[in-house]
Amino acid sequence: MPNLVLIITGDAGDAKTLQQVLAEASDGPFAIEWVTQLSDALTRLRAGGIDAILADMWLRDSRGIGTFDQLFALAPHTPIMTLNAQDDEALAIEAVQRGSQGYLSKGHFCSYLVPQSLRNIIQRKAVEEAIFIDKARAEITLNSISDAVVGTDMAGNVDYLNVAAERMTGWQRDEARGRSVREVMKIMNGVTRDPERNPIELVLQENKRRDLTPGTILVRRDGTEVVIADSTAPIHDSHGKISGAVMVFHDVTAAQLTAMEMTHLAQHDFLTKLPNRLLLNDRIAQAITLAKRRGTTLAVLFLDLDNFKHINDSLGHAIGDKLLQSVAQRLSACVRGSDTVSRQGGDEFVLLVTADRHAEDAALTANKILAALAAPHSIDKNELHVTPSIGISVYPADAENAETLIKNADTAMYHAKEKGRNNFQFFKSNMNVRAVERQVIETNLRHALERQEFALHYQPKVNLASGTITGAEALLRWIHPEWGLVLPDRFVAIAEDCGLIVPIGRWVLREACAQARRWQDAGLNPGSVAVNISALEFRRTDFVDGVRAVLHETGLAPHCLELEITESVLMRDAECSSAILQQLKDMGVQLAVDDFGTGYSSLSYLSQFPIDVLKIDQSFVRDLCVTNDNGIIVSAVIAMAASLKQRVVAEGVEQTEQLAFLKAQHCEEGQGFLFSRPLVAEQFGTLLANGLGHALAAA
Repeated sequence: MPNLVLIITGDAGDAKTLQQVLAEASDGPFAIEWVTQLSDALTRLRAGGIDAILADMWLRDSRGIGTFDQLFALAPHTPIMTLNAQDDEALAIEAVQRGSQGYLSKGHFCSYLVPQSLRNIIQRKAVEEAIFIDKARAEITLNSISDAVVGTDMAGNVDYLNVAAERMTGWQRDEARGRSVREVMKIMNGVTRDPERNPIELVLQENKRRDLTPGTILVRRDGTEVVIADSTAPIHDSHGKISGAVMVFHDVTAAQLTAMEMTHLAQHDFLTKLPNRLLLNDRIAQAITLAKRRGTTLAVLFLDLDNFKHINDSLGHAIGDKLLQSVAQRLSACVRGSDTVSRQGGDEFVLLVTADRHAEDAALTANKILAALAAPHSIDKNELHVTPSIGISVYPADAENAETLIKNADTAMYHAKEKGRNNFQFFKSNMNVRAVERQVIETNLRHALERQEFALHYQPKVNLASGTITGAEALLRWIHPEWGLVLPDRFVAIAEDCGLIVPIGRWVLREACAQARRWQDAGLNPGSVAVNISALEFRRTDFVDGVRAVLHETGLAPHCLELEITESVLMRDAECSSAILQQLKDMGVQLAVDDFGTGYSSLSYLSQFPIDVLKIDQSFVRDLCVTNDNGIIVSAVIAMAASLKQRVVAEGVEQTEQLAFLKAQHCEEGQGFLFSRPLVAEQFGTLLANGLGHALAAA
């Protein structure tokens, strides 16, 4: 398609010459339009389609440089060549300075150079337009991206900023241009907050890519700060020589905050906000390194809440969670800023106590914890009591790494539980043997129910006046396939700690009731069957319903079931205990206080509980023949029970002298080896059928 050339001249000869030379040119094809006045030219240009303009500066309606100015203003992207007389070269040069692509001298229009020049300016203008479009596209693109872009020359002075860079630095492009990049982009180390060298300077010096140190801070023009990440690269000219540098960077403040939050969450307990196991291990490792260098010791305290499980089960997890938060606050108040309190999970906490010269100093912290947790916790109108069992291991005496220190402190904690709870114990090497045994027992215990390894033995309760059997206490036994008979004192405490006591207790209750009903169906009279109830069972919200369901399932009359609850369990939350006991009493179940005299009862509460039986702990009965003091205590318990209209059962009767004393004090019932050892169900059935004999009744 030919290029359309607009010729503007009032000289018909010039117009004809130009038309002829362009028509015959090998550089064509060219299409020609000719107008004689500027006004006609402007009208035609507004219609569009003109590829080049040849314009005489002297027209009937316009003269001199003004002619060019009007043409250029209307068609700045169309190449214009002026037609000038030979003595008017100054005007032609002025037009070039204002945007003309060149000029043709009159008298030389017939030269072959005319169409060649015209072709060149058309092509050059097309190239310039393409470059302009590419540049505009690049500018739009750079201003559309969220990353900031800063360009500099070889001196490190800014020659370009995109919109994002203006926004992030606070500098406008025109203000920043020509200024040092160090002034426009002040950066500093995010950790030390010391000024850092701009990577652009390094790129200009080394001619290779550079990245900012992670966490680098950009100080904006107004003094505010943002954390940035960047990539800086050299710019090369067409000869491959470095001519400047460009930095592309973006704000990573939010991302860094998110990363910090994620790191915090990964290292801290969600509920209490305390460091978790991961962070604690790291801090212990650091503390060991420091202690080794300084020649000091450190201690790890492993803490377990003694009474937490029954609170969590009876009052719900929401109350339990708030109680854990309260405990966490008190623990944190017991240590120094250099120490660490962490939650391992559940009701277990581990404390790192550092920078001590003497291992015994950890005992001071342990005593502070015992005192701090002794006070009740007020949670949602509940006054809750928990006590801690604390185990302590010491570096370097007990271990030289975090894992073993925690493990040994855990072992010592279980020793504290065995010592009566609410105390602390330092780790001793022989504890590991017991810890291993404990772990083995717990592992086997978890399979004992499903493998039907449990059995009940029954020990008779005897009327001391007549010698007749009044009932039986169901006693749990574990018949292990390898170990043989395992007595409760080896595994019940472990079952309580790991939560297995609840399903085991349910099995005991159901089996005891079912066996009592089987004896009845066989024509025997077992009296009442007594079942021991643990604290965890008693505090469960579904306990009463569970008892009712078992009685319904087995068909045993409620008055034939006696539930034994220890004095300490009842007094742990006396008001709650009273409500539970009353529900059981309304059902018709008999209620007994087990191990009476070993706890700390309030007599006012004891008189309000709907108790049927007080069982005198065997420790008092055992010493009846040794000291008179226990005789006084037993006599007082019997007298008090009589005034409260409660029966008394003396446990652990083994000697005839004990039996004689109890009968003399009018104790109603007894239980112990003097009458019978615990028997399997078949043996106990035979005992029911044949009786105990007359010898004991006459004793």
